[in-house]
Amino acid sequence: MSLLHPDLLTAEAEGAIPVRFVGPDSPIDADMQGWAAANGFKGKSGQMLVAPDGQGGVAAVLVGAGERFDPMSARALPAKLPPGLYRFETGPEEARQAALAFLLGAYVFDRYKARPDRDRVRLVAPAGLDLDAVRHIAAACALAREMIDTPAADMGPLQIETIAREIATASGATITVTTGDALLEDNYPAVHAVGRAAAPHRAPRVIEIGWNLNRADLPLVALVGKGVVFDSGGLDIKPAAGMRNMKKDMGGSAHALALGRLVMQANLPVRLVVLVAAVENAISGDAFRPGDILASRKGLTIEIGNTDAEGRLILADVLTRAGEHAPALTLDFATLTGAARVALGPELPPLYTDDEALAAELLDAGRAVADPLWRMPLWPGYRAAIDSELADLRNDSAGWAQAGSVTAALFLQKFAPATGAWAHMDIFAWNPRARPGWPEGGEAQALRACFEMLKRRFAQG
Repeated sequence: MSLLHPDLLTAEAEGAIPVRFVGPDSPIDADMQGWAAANGFKGKSGQMLVAPDGQGGVAAVLVGAGERFDPMSARALPAKLPPGLYRFETGPEEARQAALAFLLGAYVFDRYKARPDRDRVRLVAPAGLDLDAVRHIAAACALAREMIDTPAADMGPLQIETIAREIATASGATITVTTGDALLEDNYPAVHAVGRAAAPHRAPRVIEIGWNLNRADLPLVALVGKGVVFDSGGLDIKPAAGMRNMKKDMGGSAHALALGRLVMQANLPVRLVVLVAAVENAISGDAFRPGDILASRKGLTIEIGNTDAEGRLILADVLTRAGEHAPALTLDFATLTGAARVALGPELPPLYTDDEALAAELLDAGRAVADPLWRMPLWPGYRAAIDSELADLRNDSAGWAQAGSVTAALFLQKFAPATGAWAHMDIFAWNPRARPGWPEGGEAQALRACFEMLKRRFAQG
């Protein structure tokens, strides 16, 4: 996978053009005041002004900081600045935060475009910045985004497995993969049912990475991801508009793998299990049907009310598998419901957990790294909406409950590990509107927040 160019962030400083973050009341150098006034630059958020040096070059760049400087606004700069080498002129902590934002904004998905390498915007690494750490975080976000952006024809279950193997090999982790009809033998019946209609070369599979598992003295963290590489809706087929971007329905698996790689690169003192169910929800004569009753790894039976509610089915099996490791903490990521977007829109992912301490840690970490989450309730009054008269539960909640994201989370809670804390992120994993630094397409959501939380909870020292 092509990721971020390695020289985007450099220790080289010679000839670097200063970038100054200027608020409405900030002083502007005397020689630039007239230029700023002539161009209507007032330090408003989103404004940018290139100040010439009088010799055909650039003397400095003024960036509007607004009333309160947000380092994440630097994410727009790689798309707006002329090619060249730049350095941030701001406080050291703000500069370090803005450097990560700059790298996040430098992501471009151009795998399918035939064009030469572009001249790049590069940044001098601010003093005190841990280059490896910030590059790892930016690369993890880029990996998740590129996996999501890649069309389903080129990002099937096998390709997800290949990426998982590369991640495991790089960190000395173990990996096991159960594929096709072997899923029935190894007791992943719900994963098999959802994925069995796909073409043989896109057979469903469960991917499990294990790291540090021989260290019984360390707490075990489980990361679980939904990997529906394309969701047609199954026999309850989606309309064309609803199917258009369903290549992104494997976004949960991309996040789990990217976060797992970050944990291993940081050598956090934990045992780690990463579990991904990778399937295609296709249509064929062997597709599972509305009205079918599926078995699950946990032993609970599930009545199928809608084949388009398939993500929770595959997560049921892999969450159960995560519980067999007796984790101290389980985090799952899934592009699970459109109802989450109705509730909170595309930029604010819902967080579900019944653990108050974990909720507080995740929300605080999200605020600290500008990767927001919003806690939603596991409202017990809606549990009856997933009851079934014929099976232990149903995969489509009764209409009276209406809160589709909440009832989907309540469904997952039935299969969440009994040990430790569990949190579910119903991510969108997509930017629906293009703007500088946020191109339309795949987006990493909750990934940096979760990594920050894990570092705070488990890092030594």
